Amino acid sequence: MDAVTKIDEVSTAETRGGNVRFIVRDADGNEYTTFREAIGKRAQELEGKRVRIEFHEQQRGQYTNVYLDKVEEAPEQASGTDAGTDPEEAAWRTAVEAAPWLVGESEPHEEVPPEELYEKLKPFKERVADDIRERDEE
Repeated sequence: MDAVTKIDEVSTAETRGGNVRFIVRDADGNEYTTFREAIGKRAQELEGKRVRIEFHEQQRGQYTNVYLDKVEEAPEQASGTDAGTDPEEAAWRTAVEAAPWLVGESEPHEEVPPEELYEKLKPFKERVADDIRERDEE
């Protein structure tokens, strides 16, 4: 799995076996662990910055461990959308977020058939994409 987030804090702990465990906490309070020094050091370098991370979860009994597999700097957000985001992609995200209002429901009570939902979202998505393209041209 992957995510774009901000690293709030990186701490270390020594295990009983003498290994160093890096604990990375993001802006949302999520915690990731790695024993790989290169990944842990890179996370320390990027502390306080926006990053793209790759991680995997492993179930151990009743606990779920989240292991950090990769961390790299991510571009800063530009005016409400990710820098370099395709206008079509950003427009679909906006349309999906607005879907309850577009289908006339502030709280979903019953399922809307996919064709009807698409017919309501598509024109809105097109207008948003056009607005993004116009803003980018200015």
